[in-house]
Amino acid sequence: MAGKIVAVCTSEKKGTRKRNVGEGMLVPDHGLKGDAHAGEWHRQVSLLALESIEKMRDKGLDVHPGDFAENLTTEGIVLVDLPVGTRVKIGAEAEGEVTQIGKVCHDRCAIYYQAGDCVMPKEGIFIKVLRGGQVRVGDMVDVMQYV
Repeated sequence: MAGKIVAVCTSEKKGTRKRNVGEGMLVPDHGLKGDAHAGEWHRQVSLLALESIEKMRDKGLDVHPGDFAENLTTEGIVLVDLPVGTRVKIGAEAEGEVTQIGKVCHDRCAIYYQAGDCVMPKEGIFIKVLRGGQVRVGDMVDVMQYV
C-alpha cells in the first residue's frame, strides 16, 4: 500500500490552519521542524488524506491542504485503515509509526461550524518520527510494516 505527499504544512501556533511550505525536515522523536505541534509526545506529525478534504469540498466548503491543521496531506492511501503500530516510510529516508487514529475535538473549529462536520477527528492519523529525513511534495508514503 502506498500513496504520495501532496502538501507539507506547518504553522507557528497551535489551533490554526497550516500553510503548505512544499518541503520540510522530519526530526526523530520530535516531528516536523518548525511546526507548533512538534515535540516529545505521541502526536508529532499529523496526516490527512486529500480524499478526506475532498469530502468536505463536496459539502460546499472551500478547503485546501493544511486547513485541517495536518502536517502531511497524502493521496492514494487510506490512512484510517492503518492500525496503531503500523510503520510507514516517508520520502527517501524518514520513517514513522502510527500512534493514533483520529482525535477528540474539544473545541469546535470554524470548519465544523461551516459544514456541521470535520474530517480530522475521524480520518486524520498521527505518527511519531522514528527516523528523520527530508520530505517534499511528490514523495511517496509506503507502508513498511502493517500491524
